[in-house]
Amino acid sequence: MFGSTILEVVIGIVFVFLLVSIICSAIREMIEAAVKSRAAYLEYGIRELLHDKQGVGLANSFYNHPLIYSLFAGDYPGPLSIGRPSILVRGGKLPSYIPSRNFAMALMDIAARGQETDAISSNAMAPIVSPDSLRMNVRNLRNPAVQRVLLTALDSAQNDLSQVQASLEDWYNSAMERLSGRYKWATQWILFAIGIVLAVGLNVNTITVGEYLYRDDAARAVIVARAEAAARDSTLLRATSTQARAELDSLRLPIGWTEGWGAPRQGTGPMAVGVWNNWFGPITGWLLTALAATLGAPFWFDVLNKITMVRSTKKPVEKRPEELLEDRQRSKPQTLVVYGTGAGAAARDGGVPAEGGAAVRPSLVVGPEFSPPESADALDGCGALIEDETTDEELPAADGGVA
Repeated sequence: MFGSTILEVVIGIVFVFLLVSIICSAIREMIEAAVKSRAAYLEYGIRELLHDKQGVGLANSFYNHPLIYSLFAGDYPGPLSIGRPSILVRGGKLPSYIPSRNFAMALMDIAARGQETDAISSNAMAPIVSPDSLRMNVRNLRNPAVQRVLLTALDSAQNDLSQVQASLEDWYNSAMERLSGRYKWATQWILFAIGIVLAVGLNVNTITVGEYLYRDDAARAVIVARAEAAARDSTLLRATSTQARAELDSLRLPIGWTEGWGAPRQGTGPMAVGVWNNWFGPITGWLLTALAATLGAPFWFDVLNKITMVRSTKKPVEKRPEELLEDRQRSKPQTLVVYGTGAGAAARDGGVPAEGGAAVRPSLVVGPEFSPPESADALDGCGALIEDETTDEELPAADGGVA
């Protein structure tokens, strides 16, 4: 049965995955800042989009256009990689991001005024960028495939320049979505490599952590409280690697090399030695940690939110029939007193005649200090004790009605 203990263990492991993912993502960003692989992937995508894989034609003119040239420092060096970029390809000084508007306007300007930026193309008498000038000068692109794309956009725009620009922007955005998939794939491999190094270096063994939380109630309660507080604070996703590492260390989990190899069980017990505990256990635990890091911190933050919400709304365990019967018995009054004898009492109060003509009238007495009266005649019709009787003369006169 999926009880609360298992759920709390899962919360603790997810919280550890979240912190590890934050550390791995921070390291990945530092690597990206050094190599700028995003720029290399973007340059490769532009060359593919413009059908200029060698980077000597339209792609070269595109990167040297003032609308694009202003986004980076230096000159366009040419193709950074002829084939698909490697995982850690260097992007140099090229831009890591080009807005779709800049792409569309640069391409239309090249089509209308030519690929070179010189005195003639920059003169006030240069052609105006319009649907007619684009159609007349489309050969300036010197790229049949892209010319066909521009002509298709012109045909569908019905002489509306803004529609031509929107079509080119959509074309660019769809290509960038595919390129983003390739970049994310490369990033996941990098995160996996970082996760392996981090899991082994810090000895973050998922199996060890899970078993420790399952067996230690106090530690499990502490980490669940920390996890629930973190789930309500989205600023945790902006934490630095140092802050995430400090949070991980403060949990006082079996992480690190002070306890030894990091197998699921340590010590002198029967399971302290063997192939699983000395090899497969630690390796499996490290691989689980590394794989979790590839999913990223936002993923584990969302998972943590959902699990903590499930825990807060979890229905109580339904009691067994025998437990319900026991609860009903506890709720009944604890004292039952049978008192009162006499035929008169039985006739007046509905008592049940006992042997010999006597009547026994049962009554429930609530409270330990209540004691039954000596005679049933001391009770009124409601079962209350009569202390002082009121005579008819002492009653007040009626104010109306039937006298």
